[in-house]
Amino acid sequence: MEENRILRHNRVLRYDFRERVVHWFAALSYVYLMLTGLAFWSPWLFWIAVILGGGTVSRVLHPWVGLVYAGSVIYMHGMWRQDMRITKLDREWTKMIGAYVRNEDEEQLPEHAKRGFQPYAPVDRFNLGQKYLFWVLYWGGLVLLATGLVLWFTEYIPWNLRFLRLISVILHPIAFLVTLGAFIIHVYMGLAVVRGGFHAVVRGDVSDAWARHHHRLWFERIERNAAKK
Repeated sequence: MEENRILRHNRVLRYDFRERVVHWFAALSYVYLMLTGLAFWSPWLFWIAVILGGGTVSRVLHPWVGLVYAGSVIYMHGMWRQDMRITKLDREWTKMIGAYVRNEDEEQLPEHAKRGFQPYAPVDRFNLGQKYLFWVLYWGGLVLLATGLVLWFTEYIPWNLRFLRLISVILHPIAFLVTLGAFIIHVYMGLAVVRGGFHAVVRGDVSDAWARHHHRLWFERIERNAAKK
């Protein structure tokens, strides 16, 4: 509950324990799937499977870990689907996305960039970039799940539905490459661009200054809820 997110010493609870656990289940399972998937994709990368226990072990665990990843993504959808809705205000945020990527403070922007609009449009709990990444990983995860199940149980696919195998062989790596791109962007933004983002998914909390700067609408709502108590 957001009214319980105000912490002591000017800290705000960004992600509660459940959110962090599910996030790391998704992250770690995806990394394993990425590594073993690359090993299966090319003989030049099969050494990855050897490091991870051998080809047989990787082949057995890959689909099971895939279920863990899919379950984590679906669970995150249940937690965050309201927060991830794209709004009109999100589209206003696109006007400052260049400054956001460059990690510029508002006072660092040139004067011409400040004319006609508010450079740092107020953002709710997640900004538009985070929402796009979430939906790419969510829908990509569902495609990986569906095609992965077909490839896992190929021998049970009826002959008259054999086209499903061909579609899965094509779509599975495509969905992987799309989600891989989103995953790399997500890691890069969290580690290199938005300072404090990685701390939030490990410890759960951020400074109130960080929350006000990056997610002002969300922080102001937390303050209002706390003031009602």
